[in-house]
Amino acid sequence: MRQTRPISWVKAARKEFDRFPEHVQAIVWTALTVAAEGGKSDIVKPMLGFGSGVFEVALPYRGNAFRVVYAVQLGADISVAHAFQKKSTQRIKTPKHELELLADRIKWVKEALR
Repeated sequence: MRQTRPISWVKAARKEFDRFPEHVQAIVWTALTVAAEGGKSDIVKPMLGFGSGVFEVALPYRGNAFRVVYAVQLGADISVAHAFQKKSTQRIKTPKHELELLADRIKWVKEALR
């Protein structure tokens, strides 16, 4: 029997995720479920610069790019720290303000688990 980890959300990340198109939400939920069961979906890649165990679901959809960042090594849950929409799917770097917000949220999750 598979051991499925709970998925917890930073409240602001969940609020933003709920604004994503339903089709995008369904695909992301599938990727998060795979992570909760100990695997890694094909649309997930390591989020560089945040240490091991932090991953990004990267999904292009209708000319936009949707991102959800989660951590697997911060406590027993899969912790979803950030969700956002990039306006371009071209290989443009993630905006600095999104990276700063993500860093703050990961720090907050770590502190909450102490």
